[in-house]
Amino acid sequence: MKSLKVLLVEDNLPLAKSTAKLIQRLGGHQVKLTDEPKTVFELCIAGEVDIILMDINLPGASWQGEQVSGTDLSSLLKNNRETASIPIILLTAYAMASERESLLTNSQANEFFAKPINDYNALIKAIEQLVND
Repeated sequence: MKSLKVLLVEDNLPLAKSTAKLIQRLGGHQVKLTDEPKTVFELCIAGEVDIILMDINLPGASWQGEQVSGTDLSSLLKNNRETASIPIILLTAYAMASERESLLTNSQANEFFAKPINDYNALIKAIEQLVND
């Protein structure tokens, strides 16, 4: 499998760095980190992203003057012709399993993982399957 370009959108930098290291070590994939919606769109439109891991909680993040959550940002990406085909996996510590369907529907994301991530091999497998579908 070729190395994939993973964009991790996460506001907690220590958590983002440890997640990135595990994805790089276990999957051999490249990981870029940001919590800025503008950077997300720039990287996606430039073709620098194969898949996005999106934290739902992005305090202080804004897009075009509006506060946005990861759910909002995911939906914006899926409704943009240039970024709609990029798979998105939502990451959250706050959602219950019962909220999974509504989160996926509202965000238009492809998949959902609860944090803390206990099984990084399952996450890597999901990343690779979504990109190769």
